[in-house]
Amino acid sequence: MIINAHAPPSSRGWIAAAAAAALSAIGLLAATVAAIGGVSVDQFGLTNASDVRAAPPASAARDIPPDFLRLYAQAAASYGLDWAVLAAIGKVECDHGRAHDPSCTREGAVNGARAGGPMQFIESTWARYGLDADGDGRANRWDPADAIYAAANYLRASGAPRDYRRAILAYNHSRAYLAEVEALAARYRDAASATPDEVGSEGEGAGALGDALAARTATPVVFVAGERAMLVPGQGHVAFVPADVPATVQAMVIAGNELQALRYGRDGHPDPRGALEADCSSAVNYVLYRADVRPIEEIRRQNPVAQSYVGWGLPGPGRWVSIYAATAPSNHVFAVIAGLRLDTSHHGTDVGPNRNEDGPRWRILGHVPTWAHWSVRHPQGL
Repeated sequence: MIINAHAPPSSRGWIAAAAAAALSAIGLLAATVAAIGGVSVDQFGLTNASDVRAAPPASAARDIPPDFLRLYAQAAASYGLDWAVLAAIGKVECDHGRAHDPSCTREGAVNGARAGGPMQFIESTWARYGLDADGDGRANRWDPADAIYAAANYLRASGAPRDYRRAILAYNHSRAYLAEVEALAARYRDAASATPDEVGSEGEGAGALGDALAARTATPVVFVAGERAMLVPGQGHVAFVPADVPATVQAMVIAGNELQALRYGRDGHPDPRGALEADCSSAVNYVLYRADVRPIEEIRRQNPVAQSYVGWGLPGPGRWVSIYAATAPSNHVFAVIAGLRLDTSHHGTDVGPNRNEDGPRWRILGHVPTWAHWSVRHPQGL
């Protein structure tokens, strides 16, 4: 049984919330939610489902470069903000890093107000709110990841999401600036009210697959264009499923979603099915089982632990799935699935919404954790 630790048992309130987010997902292909008997998940609830912000719609994807769009969504999710407000500021400041002003892109360059980087921070503000979001060892206001996460940090500290107007005016004191940001944010959200019929044409070709995957889980199955998974803004326990990857990879993302409420522990050995807790290896075992990569009979018989994955699979990272295992300085294993890290380790290696939670969770960090000597392997074909 997997129960969301933050949400009380309810009827199906989360289904409506997931569907609403699905209708405005980037390049939405399909959204199907189903719950049937016999699966390992008895109930899944969204934390504060009514507060979950709509994901970026297709219209935003046409205007915002993919890397920036992903950063806006992830940073907003980390700080509980509306991604559209963050994106609107990025548009006004530097056109999502495309403006010709050298201060937007050339490290060290500043404009007449001494502001620099894609989110146009001045040095004194950066000193207070700047972040090393991509983990390269320095907080750099000209780095898009650092700048966008710092902007989310600044907005949160300035009153958002409780008072977005106050936060935006803290970012820039101009009322004209406030009006422009609000108008752009509204435009970016314009697909949030789309009906299933209006987005259905983009879902053709994925509906049957969505139905098949949803029939095996009680978690929301929401497809998003591309090959990278991303967290639902404002909800760290649910990842959108990338549409343009093999079904096996999609099943792994869904399996990762199923694990998000488990506490840390060894209850998942030797059989991870229906466990109330999971450690690093039983989480990986479960994902591989649910995606039909490893038979449950094999997992129960061999009871793989972290060190078992040092030599498992094929050497090197995979295109969509990579498994990192180590025996020094301690035994540990985690998986990176379609760009998202599923891991039980989080102290100093997670800047996302699950950073204070134990157990298997989606972890956000701009690089692979460096505390261990990793063996990197991947399942065949993935």
